[in-house]
Amino acid sequence: MAGALAGLVVLDLTQIYNGPYATFMMAAAGAEVIKIEPPGGEHLRRRASHPASRLPQAMLNAGKRSMMIDLKLDAGRELLLRLVETADVLVENFAAGVMERLGLGDEVLHARNPRLIHASSSGYGADGPYRDYPAMDLTMQAMCGIIASTGFPDAPPVKAGPAFCDFQTGVHLYAATVTALLERERTGHVPRVEVSMMESAYFALSSNLGMVHATRDAAGGETAAARTGNRHGALSLCPYNVYPAADGWIAIIVNHNQHWQQLTEAFGHPELAQDPRYRDNADRVRRMQEVDDRVSEWCRTRTRDEVFRLLIDASVPCAPVRELTEVMDDPHLFARGSLRHVTHPQYGPIVAAASPLRFDGRASLPEPPAEPLGHSTREVLTRRLGLSAAQIDALREAGAI
Repeated sequence: MAGALAGLVVLDLTQIYNGPYATFMMAAAGAEVIKIEPPGGEHLRRRASHPASRLPQAMLNAGKRSMMIDLKLDAGRELLLRLVETADVLVENFAAGVMERLGLGDEVLHARNPRLIHASSSGYGADGPYRDYPAMDLTMQAMCGIIASTGFPDAPPVKAGPAFCDFQTGVHLYAATVTALLERERTGHVPRVEVSMMESAYFALSSNLGMVHATRDAAGGETAAARTGNRHGALSLCPYNVYPAADGWIAIIVNHNQHWQQLTEAFGHPELAQDPRYRDNADRVRRMQEVDDRVSEWCRTRTRDEVFRLLIDASVPCAPVRELTEVMDDPHLFARGSLRHVTHPQYGPIVAAASPLRFDGRASLPEPPAEPLGHSTREVLTRRLGLSAAQIDALREAGAI
């Protein structure tokens, strides 16, 4: 079945994680995505010389056609602009101002194709005091307050383990691009799409920001948010923590008083559900350490999976703290088609991930697998621009492709 974006052509100038994830989802939704990289490849491809970077390269670039074009050369820029003439979307996540310096700013692109959606993401956006600061996931986590809010209060701050800002931005970039396409179809207006990493991360800090807001003094003074470890970011729910089991750890959240009643019954202490010290969430929050100690005592006598099964049967939200190897082998994800074992032509056997966006219940793992650099350059130039073999060879000789 054709995907929701079938028939759309996306020119993908993105690199590393946030942009490639947005265009991966476009490919999975049926768009023809043409990945255009500089000589030597974009940064993630260059990292793929290290074995640990091969899986991300394969996952994020599945379903895309690979072209190599040197946009620093006049002939390379002209090739891109000719491709722009029949494209629907151009996506890039260069630093602010790079497209203009390449001679590929909005005015130039829209002179060639007034209906082109130009979608970009950068660290801080196209304007503002921070516009020209370099931005990567680590620096964005620091600037956005993620590092300051991660870790335990008596220890130094730590970054979130995943590339949180990159992938938050990728999701927003996809959403903004598809929204712009809808606006173009409904009204004819072609909006300029811009997503910043800093702004994409802000809403994920809602609980932590809530605590800052609640604890600022009446005069408007600043109150630093405490790092809360595995507890709730606003310290407003209890129990809410990662608890020790006999052979590992388990995350448990009690979201309301009924969950607390179900938890105490599961552990054989139903009387605590009516104990005035613990009956309401506000009471438990005031005695947070005491409650956590009780739950830890109950969990330590059972294995991680025993606690999980006990509480799941009682409808208490919980999950075992699993290693990444367990997640990569997860039977649920394989049963749904979200993960699949495939043999990549360059990297061999890998676990490939489908787009998390499902349409009619289908998990979409786009084809073909991530291509070698420039693999489809000749085919795209022939099919989309009608160039002859001699013309393509001349471009190759000139270093433009």
